[in-house]
Amino acid sequence: MIYDVLVIGAGPAGSTAARLLARAGWTVALVEKSVFPRRKVCGEFVSATSLPLLNPADVGGGFGEHAGPEIRRVALFTGRTVTESPMPRVVNGAGAWGRAIGREHLDGLLRDAAVRAGATLFQPFKLVDMERVGGLHHAALVGPANSLRLTARRIIAANGSWERGPLSEPAPAHRPSDLLAFKAHFHGGDLPPDLMPLLMFPGGYGGMASTDGGRVGLSCCIRRDTLARTRQTWPGLSAGEAVLAHIRRHCEGVRQSLVRAELDGPILSAGPIRPGIRPAYRAGMFRVGNAAGEAHPAIAEGISMAMQSSSILCRALIENERVLGDDGRARAIGHAYSADWRAHFGLRLRAASAIATVAMHPAAAALAGSAVATLPKLLTWGARLSGKSAQKALSSTGLAAPQIS
Repeated sequence: MIYDVLVIGAGPAGSTAARLLARAGWTVALVEKSVFPRRKVCGEFVSATSLPLLNPADVGGGFGEHAGPEIRRVALFTGRTVTESPMPRVVNGAGAWGRAIGREHLDGLLRDAAVRAGATLFQPFKLVDMERVGGLHHAALVGPANSLRLTARRIIAANGSWERGPLSEPAPAHRPSDLLAFKAHFHGGDLPPDLMPLLMFPGGYGGMASTDGGRVGLSCCIRRDTLARTRQTWPGLSAGEAVLAHIRRHCEGVRQSLVRAELDGPILSAGPIRPGIRPAYRAGMFRVGNAAGEAHPAIAEGISMAMQSSSILCRALIENERVLGDDGRARAIGHAYSADWRAHFGLRLRAASAIATVAMHPAAAALAGSAVATLPKLLTWGARLSGKSAQKALSSTGLAAPQIS
């Protein structure tokens, strides 16, 4: 069988793309190397702007059943500063407020929705080789018990940014400024359930949110050189434990929120993260999610950007089916998709970079804390700037309106 499209990666971006295309009648193969459910380093927050892509008609009631409480307030925790402000409200027919949900729940919900829409799932299968012959892509997959070879007219890469493989960009050399990501869940914390704070601490930044099962999630990024010094400060602790100790020392709000909390499961780590924009189209292959580009996690928009980028691409593909057999048309759509990606997400990337730069420098973070303490509405403004209330990406159908010439 020759599939119309082969989607590599069944995370939020890949499963969203597979579902939208399969629902439009395309033949779709969805490939995922990991076994679900899986825990994953992720901020877990889904903005209200992305809820149309999770409506019950497509995903079922699973999101509403599993997701944590509505996040109605944003906050800043840095030093002794603990300041809060309202979250921007969004009215889109699917919900006014974003919610957090663990990836062990979200990924399965989105994958299953893609399969119900008609996508063929290959899991767990790892892509080990890809070649293009005669206008067709031939993918070699290896699973636990056998190997497969799939053929498709087009490829959508949704395999993340730090995973290595045939579709990945070469990994750059390690640098002291590399950002390493950590994720922890807690039970019994005192974080208000509707509050999502931004954490600023020397050499890093992070966020917290109440998520599924009554848990509190804390995710963060820390510079490689800061992590090394932190481990020297707490030599008896693991890397994740040392990072948590560092954050508690420098964020009074975190210390107060977790004073009665108990760690739930292991502290996860990943990285280094690579914020920035990558080629969204190359040699007949489209990229979505972090494979196309990612913002600093400081703005908690990773999941939303992943799903929305797939929506932008899929609308363009569905309205231009000639892309399947016409390389010239595919290039045109690829360039237009790249422009739409930058137009929609460019401001978020710039805002995230500015926030991350301020957060990681103690003097700048202290000034930001003083400014926010004086004018808390700066937090609401920052949430708007980071895309928490922008609605131009999604229509009532859950698909983005593209600009294709």
